[in-house]
Amino acid sequence: MRIEIKNLIHKYPSGDIALNGLNTIFEGIEPIAIIGQNGAGKTTFVKHLNGLLRPTEGEVLINGENIEKHTTAFWSRKIGYVFQNPDNQLFLESVKKEFEFGPKQQGVSKKEINKRLEKIADLVGLTDKLSVHPFDLNTTEKKFCTIGSILMMNPEVIILDEPTCGQDIIGNQRLTRIIEALKLNHQLCLTITHDMKFVVKNFDQIVVMSHGKILKRGTKEVIFSSPEVLEASYVSPPPITRVGQKLGFSEPVFNKNEFQQVFNKNEFQQVFEKKRFQQR
Repeated sequence: MRIEIKNLIHKYPSGDIALNGLNTIFEGIEPIAIIGQNGAGKTTFVKHLNGLLRPTEGEVLINGENIEKHTTAFWSRKIGYVFQNPDNQLFLESVKKEFEFGPKQQGVSKKEINKRLEKIADLVGLTDKLSVHPFDLNTTEKKFCTIGSILMMNPEVIILDEPTCGQDIIGNQRLTRIIEALKLNHQLCLTITHDMKFVVKNFDQIVVMSHGKILKRGTKEVIFSSPEVLEASYVSPPPITRVGQKLGFSEPVFNKNEFQQVFNKNEFQQVFEKKRFQQR
């Protein structure tokens, strides 16, 4: 699927501009993170991709077709959106019914629904919770219930809005497996998040937004080597990346192995030992 954004502008009824001339293209299956401060326009932006919001000016083209030509219901079959707050997306009496609802509306056969149900319930960790009412789940489980209900519809693109909120380590690990599974299934995953450790672990492509604009788009190496962009978007690199930058590493590092490899180079050992000697 190809999603093309052309000079996208969105104004609130008050006249405030939420999006100010966005231009970009999403295609392929490489997961993409969308980052930026609160109020940068990230959620407003992605809600235009399946018709939840409509442009004030500009165009959103899905495989060359203007999004204005069809309803939100039509586009939601192709581009699934998982809300930040799962309570806004749950409305049936059991997890199983939540999972079955979307594909039933699409006319998917019972056999195929059951096949998807087994696979996706396992992926989101809710195999033993299918008979439970969604509002009896804990916060983490509710989030995975909403993710599962969208995955059941097998969209070409899935948008995750702050999926790490309220998650523990196990939840984040499960999210990583979901993102990997989407790529293997040739589905594009767009994810809004403030968790930079999660970003550098799961995404090589990043879009940085601020004040309704896209400041920069590129690889994680490019983005976290652009201090002016990070400052303008009020984004801080992951802790280990910041330590490497303070030590003078010539390129960003994102995990312990990368840090150790760079640090073990003679020049950095010498610099570090010299600093330690001077502090004595």
